[in-house]
Amino acid sequence: MMSERIIFILYILLISFKSQPSKAQPWVRVGYFFYEEDQDYFPIPNIDSSLFTHLICGFAALNSTSYELSLSDSDHLRFSIFTKTVKIKNPSVTTLLSIGGRTDTSVFPSMASDSFYRKSFIDSSIKMARLFGFEGLDLWWVDDMSNLDILFEEWQDAITLEARNSTGSKLILTAAVNYAPRIHSYNYPVESIQQHLDWVHVRHCVDLFPDRWPNFTAAPNALYNPSSTVCSTDLGITAWINVGLSAKKIVLFLPCFGFSWTLVNPKENGIGAPATGVAKGVKIRYLEIKNNISLYRAKVTFDKNYVVNYFTIGTSWIAFDDVESIQFKVSYAKQKGLLGYFVWQIAYDDNWVLSQAAAHELEGNKGGQNNSAAPKVFIILPIIAAVIILLLGLVIYFRWKRKLKLKVQESRRQVNNRASAAGDFNANAPNLASYSFAYIEAATNRFSMENKLGEGGYGPVYKAALPDGQQVAVKKLSKTSTQGYEDGYAPPEYLKKGIYSTKSDVYSFGVLLLQIISGKRVSILYGENDNLSLLAYAYELWKDGKGMEFMDPSRLKDHPCWKFLRCLEMKLPI
Repeated sequence: MMSERIIFILYILLISFKSQPSKAQPWVRVGYFFYEEDQDYFPIPNIDSSLFTHLICGFAALNSTSYELSLSDSDHLRFSIFTKTVKIKNPSVTTLLSIGGRTDTSVFPSMASDSFYRKSFIDSSIKMARLFGFEGLDLWWVDDMSNLDILFEEWQDAITLEARNSTGSKLILTAAVNYAPRIHSYNYPVESIQQHLDWVHVRHCVDLFPDRWPNFTAAPNALYNPSSTVCSTDLGITAWINVGLSAKKIVLFLPCFGFSWTLVNPKENGIGAPATGVAKGVKIRYLEIKNNISLYRAKVTFDKNYVVNYFTIGTSWIAFDDVESIQFKVSYAKQKGLLGYFVWQIAYDDNWVLSQAAAHELEGNKGGQNNSAAPKVFIILPIIAAVIILLLGLVIYFRWKRKLKLKVQESRRQVNNRASAAGDFNANAPNLASYSFAYIEAATNRFSMENKLGEGGYGPVYKAALPDGQQVAVKKLSKTSTQGYEDGYAPPEYLKKGIYSTKSDVYSFGVLLLQIISGKRVSILYGENDNLSLLAYAYELWKDGKGMEFMDPSRLKDHPCWKFLRCLEMKLPI
């Protein structure tokens, strides 16, 4: 009964653990890809999709009249092959269609302010995503926030309804947002974002771009900013969390580009050094930065206070994110408990160096689990294992105890049966506690190994059960024993009354002598009332002058009587 209860408790425990939702959410590794006319063309088949869990293709434009999505002929071709192409290298990668980016800033607010236009926009976005095989939608819009909360709510409702009425999986809905929720006159609808979006891509801090600070070098993509309490990635992420956005809704920005300034004095080339203005090109792709470093053999410095890399070539000063900065930021995202990161944009990377650095940094975190959840997993799993082992141990123990009890009962039944067959225990000598070998054999279950308690110098000791239920120990003399080969005697006054005297040390010799001259056994009681030991009986006869009655008549004919009397006197306490 007890074992059945334990099994039931174990079953309930396992079911409860199984029913608990998993709190460890896989990291998202997002890569943005879009085509820029002023940049070299990057073929979609060259994308290493194995480095990402999600790939976003941009950008679909917004028609200023119908407020539906529109594509150029070249974009139409790229969008139509994007999902199928990137899934060749990584079938599990999820693709999203990004909207906005280069859209006219006046079109989007007009659409968001009108319910009819919002519906046209939403319906066309879902239709285009399904048409080209995208599994989600992304909004890249960082300007006017008016009616954004309504748009997100209606968009998510439409996506949910569409999923119910189609065979496809529900579309993901994300958005790109500024580095902080409150910038200038823009206020993001944080509650709507938390409720209706799967996550947001938090962009870099534009307040530190060269066009904002032309006279001083800066760290535009800095994780920290010791010289400012206004603008840095950490300040922005913290601000989002402080206004109520879950860290699990935030994806960190990893740039594949840098910015350039022109130094006043090449010898003063740290962050905050005087500059005469913005260098030519301003924003520089990572692959161009690496080419310049290799060409001019420039020395790259990593500033751990800002978490940014920089180098100089003559009067040109370039700040960017190299491998150290990327790995540091990914580690920061894990410590903050963020959902993941996004690389912007992947076509700027140099042979996937930065994308690989980010992905490899995650490999040290058990396949992309955030490190705040990992300790919980390592704590919970041993507890579950310990509870299971404990319960299984109890089940085994109670089963063993029950089995042992049954064996004892069976053994007692066998003992009783064998004892009956062996004869009456009390049929042996009436004055001596003796047992027949058959009885002892039955009581010990034929000296079975299960009843063996141990082994001493005389031989093994076995547990035996008497008919009345009393348990005793039985020592079986071993043939290999070196003890017990000489007979000995214990004084009866010591055995019966606990009395010990100076004569006790010679008792063995004296009793043996009395047995020789009398021919009587020491184990039997004598006298008129059969209550005297052999020694006491000899003393009584000697005291009454009847010493010769104690002697063995068969021996008197061979030896003089006085010798027998002398032997008797030697033993008696006179």
